[in-house]
Amino acid sequence: MRNLVLVDAPSNLGLRPPAPGTVPGVYKLAGALREQGLLGRLGAREGGVVVPPRYDRGGWKEGDGVFHAGPLAAYTVALADRLERHLRAGEFPVVLGGDCSIQLGASLALRRLGRYGLAAVDGSADFRHPGNEDVNGPVGAAGGEELALATGRGQADLSDLEGLGPYLRDEDVRLFGLRDGDGDLPELRGAGIFAATVGEIRERGAAAVARRALDGLLPPVTDGFWVHLDADVLDPSVMPAVDGPDPGGLFPAELAGLLRVLVGSPRCVGLNVTIYDPDLDPGGRAGALLADLVVGAFA
Repeated sequence: MRNLVLVDAPSNLGLRPPAPGTVPGVYKLAGALREQGLLGRLGAREGGVVVPPRYDRGGWKEGDGVFHAGPLAAYTVALADRLERHLRAGEFPVVLGGDCSIQLGASLALRRLGRYGLAAVDGSADFRHPGNEDVNGPVGAAGGEELALATGRGQADLSDLEGLGPYLRDEDVRLFGLRDGDGDLPELRGAGIFAATVGEIRERGAAAVARRALDGLLPPVTDGFWVHLDADVLDPSVMPAVDGPDPGGLFPAELAGLLRVLVGSPRCVGLNVTIYDPDLDPGGRAGALLADLVVGAFA
């Protein structure tokens, strides 16, 4: 039986302001999911909060690289320190974000321990880096760049912390739920990164796609893998409370099928949840759905 520990990582440092003078509301994700009774429903131990630095982009302007780079680097190390302790103790962290940049903390922690993979269930690849700025636009928001940074693409003060970059090998990454026709697909597949689009998952079945993708993520190739869940993988008809509600996403039953296989694997060592913004969900329905999906992954 797994020893789950619930950890809050309420960082919004990797997102652009939703409007001038405001900050992204994803820092409220953890509190909103806890209000759904997540701690008790999971039977998890309380793991506390890794408190993020203040959101303040200062005089940052386009062309300056990743904003909040210094605070992000410090937060990544602090989160990695916390997660490493839980992992070494044999616990399974369930990390409530936050934006997707928190995945760097998990990847750094696992890199310290050995060779681990990543199963990212995300509506976008988060693969913007200096080498594809002509297609994806200039780097800046780490929440749209964390996979590139974790695989060693991008500025060294984030992609090579402690001299351990890349934290993930391209061949140890699995992506699920990209929108069909995603512009990053040719580069991803050219790098040897497995990517299954919504259409491919729908055609072949979520569980079958997930089981196939586990090939190569299990010993002796890797020591295990982490699951990164971004709420924007869901279709906006059921999950409108994200910063980029693009149409054509997965439906809840499809996501549940993926998560049951991925999280259910005995080699899965942790899970993080990101991007849900309670400010965009005044009735709480999307948050309730997300909490149900997280709980169901462990059923």
